[in-house]
Amino acid sequence: MPEVIFPGPEGRLEGRYHPQKDRDAPIAIVLHPHPQFGGTMNNKVVYNLHYAFYKMGFTVLRFNFRGVDRSQGEYDRGVGELSDAASALDYLQSMNQNSKHCWVAGFSFGAWIGMQLLMRRPEITGFVSVSPPANMYDFSFLAPCPSSGLIINGTNDRVAPPADTRGLVNKLHEQKGISITHEEIDGSGHFFEDPHMDTMIGSVTGYVKRRLTETTR
Repeated sequence: MPEVIFPGPEGRLEGRYHPQKDRDAPIAIVLHPHPQFGGTMNNKVVYNLHYAFYKMGFTVLRFNFRGVDRSQGEYDRGVGELSDAASALDYLQSMNQNSKHCWVAGFSFGAWIGMQLLMRRPEITGFVSVSPPANMYDFSFLAPCPSSGLIINGTNDRVAPPADTRGLVNKLHEQKGISITHEEIDGSGHFFEDPHMDTMIGSVTGYVKRRLTETTR
């Protein structure tokens, strides 16, 4: 898979870019967990999400936020990381100008960043939010949430407790014009340790494939 370096707000950002042969292929970016707790684009969940989207026919980009590995800059409490994600999407779009669908997927801290990106970029047609840390970060900016998506978490998640995730989902369910699908993986923790990874990826794949056959947002 080609390693790419592209310009970010604070210097170079390092990524992995996986293009399809089809010029009209849908595009997706995948966002990694918290940089200060060992989160990188090579996190297992992020890696598996990346390949799941690729196998469904997406051109995919995952990248390291500022200050992680070879990405320049330093951790910026989510503010700069959101700008990094916007730059990554700009880069991906510049390489795939014929794409009709644009998705964002994020894990943990990356899910929080991904949902904020959703609010800023109306061209995003769908999202996958894995283990969103609704107990740590305020998600009230999702008013209204601009596109439909999947929120998925484990019932044994001790980092982002399921009750907080359910609270977030219930708030989003009240909004009109979009549909939020919520799936809980029974027995799984925050990181979808085996055997739960395959179950989670299977749920994501099933959801995204369904959405790609529909014409609704």
